[in-house]
Amino acid sequence: MTSTAQAPRPSAATHPDHLGHVIFIAAAAAMGGFLFGYDSSVINGAVEAIRSRYDVGPAALAQVIAIALIGCAIGAATAGRIADRIGRIRCMQIAAVLFTISAVGSALPFALWDLAFWRIIGGFAIGMASVIGPAYIAEVAPPAYRGRLGSFQQAAIVVGIAISQLVNWGLLNAAGGNQRGKLMGLEAWQVMLGVMVIPAVLYGLLSFAIPESPRFLLSVGRRDRARQVLAEVESKDADLDARVAEIEHAMKREQKSSFRDLLGGSFLFKRIVWIGIGLSVFQQFVGINVAFYYSATLWQSVGVDPTASFFYSFTTSIINIVGTVIAMIFVDRVGRKPLALIGSVGMAVGLALEAWAFSYDLVGGKLPATQGWVALIAAHLFVLFFALSWGVVVWVLLGEMFPNKIRAAALGVAAAAQWIANWAITASFPSLADWNLSVTYMIYTFFAALSIPFVLKFVRETKGKTLEEMG
Repeated sequence: MTSTAQAPRPSAATHPDHLGHVIFIAAAAAMGGFLFGYDSSVINGAVEAIRSRYDVGPAALAQVIAIALIGCAIGAATAGRIADRIGRIRCMQIAAVLFTISAVGSALPFALWDLAFWRIIGGFAIGMASVIGPAYIAEVAPPAYRGRLGSFQQAAIVVGIAISQLVNWGLLNAAGGNQRGKLMGLEAWQVMLGVMVIPAVLYGLLSFAIPESPRFLLSVGRRDRARQVLAEVESKDADLDARVAEIEHAMKREQKSSFRDLLGGSFLFKRIVWIGIGLSVFQQFVGINVAFYYSATLWQSVGVDPTASFFYSFTTSIINIVGTVIAMIFVDRVGRKPLALIGSVGMAVGLALEAWAFSYDLVGGKLPATQGWVALIAAHLFVLFFALSWGVVVWVLLGEMFPNKIRAAALGVAAAAQWIANWAITASFPSLADWNLSVTYMIYTFFAALSIPFVLKFVRETKGKTLEEMG
């Protein structure tokens, strides 16, 4: 005899009849990830021009670059609640509007503080996109394709980073190699920031072409519409009534986790929460965002001409894409922990070589030839090993490692720690680099090396385990 409270029998994994339509839906939602990567990295092309135009020192410049991360934290913290109230699609449309406003405002600033304000607005949109994209794709994707479609978000982020660097390089060439050269009546760096209007508007338009999440539709009582959406993305042989029942049953059983659930032990948080925070902090403290926020400035500081420095930034972004693809291929084959350890070793070697190269004095405004080549190769090596390991693995682990009861709240704390660590590195780099670039990279090397015993001692392998086993 079966109880009426028993969970509905899960429907078999089926393949959708209109796979192209499903891919289009996931790709449209992942445009938020593209804008996430684009907006995060496009500032790389404007750093030196902002420094020159507003005559600011490294500390003030760093705050303008890093201040977007405050908006990111606020956007990420509020996106889930907004999406639950008004829907995933409306949340995407709000993010698209904020991206557009930020692009226009950043391209036409009249003072440094107002540029900083538009950066915060863009950061809020980034935070929203970082949360709503993966959540929407997971809720709409058919089970048989959820993993592959979910990877669209990370792929879109790294492609956005690469495209921003390519656009910056092209615009710099059009302006004769001068970031403050005139283009369309504006300085080149203003056009770089303003071009983001195009993908932002496209993101907004695409949001009108995709359906609302079945999960949200059921939460507001629109059962028939939810069934229609499931019919669009599932196989015609799928039992749609069973799928609706599965989702409704899961929603009834869910218990919202709170901050109080994370507390325990003598160090405020439970041990597993501290491990999640540690993963987030190590991911940022190796200095990865220096490679995307400041790489053009870095190469110019050691004698590379502006046009070439922008090209090197673009090649770094391509390496980032290659590494991300490698991680997607091997994360389920090799496992999370081995991949993280391989990445830590590779990052430590790359960063140590950069520290060695930058320890030499400039000759005629440039690094000696040997050290210059070592620095260039080591920078690409560092990005490759980060992308094929910690860039993907940390997000996979954070989604799997926490017990069901605290998963949502613990993920929120870990994500907040990541934004704070990101801000600390981004805000401190210009001052540290002005003080001693070699020592700065030694600090990043130290954290890359320290991540090895951290992973060995504290991180559990989650490959092949169900989420229920993580309790």
